[in-house]
Amino acid sequence: MKNCVGVILSFTILFGLTIGLSAAARAQGFVLSKGIFALCTVAPCNAVPGSSKALACSCTVNNGYSVGQKPGQPITATAAGEQIRSRYYPVKAYVICDNDRPWAWCLDKPCTISKSNPNAATCTCDEVKNLGAYVIVTNQYTKAACTTGIISSATVQQITQATDFLKKKDSALAPFPIQVLSPPQKG
Repeated sequence: MKNCVGVILSFTILFGLTIGLSAAARAQGFVLSKGIFALCTVAPCNAVPGSSKALACSCTVNNGYSVGQKPGQPITATAAGEQIRSRYYPVKAYVICDNDRPWAWCLDKPCTISKSNPNAATCTCDEVKNLGAYVIVTNQYTKAACTTGIISSATVQQITQATDFLKKKDSALAPFPIQVLSPPQKG
């Protein structure tokens, strides 16, 4: 009986952790804010030493309207430096990828502004994969888009939800018509 309870408890904990991680990368409600934020839309990312799930992504610092699942926040002073949050800004084009390559989930993640370059920030993002088709924001299709490096991204569903949110808002942040890029047709 004790073994059965132990197995059920272990399964419940493992299932809860799996659901919790994938829920973190699922889009839900959005909040439009104006202020300083990190934009990680095309950010290259690298593993954080000593962590199996954290990625350090090289993002840009922007000021204006943005979308997140939490309200925007002002710059916060920390021991590591000035901290801001990563947020979403509408994109114009992307490639859809559907493979098991890992990518970085950066929305609302903490970012430290570079002390040597106030236009750059390093954001600590979650490594995710196998959440369905995801996007690589780019202005030109390349075969390598879905296979090279670890990039900050979102699922197709997440980017569609954020775009739909902005379409419903009467705000200063209107979404762009999104072009889905695909390989050139042979003919």
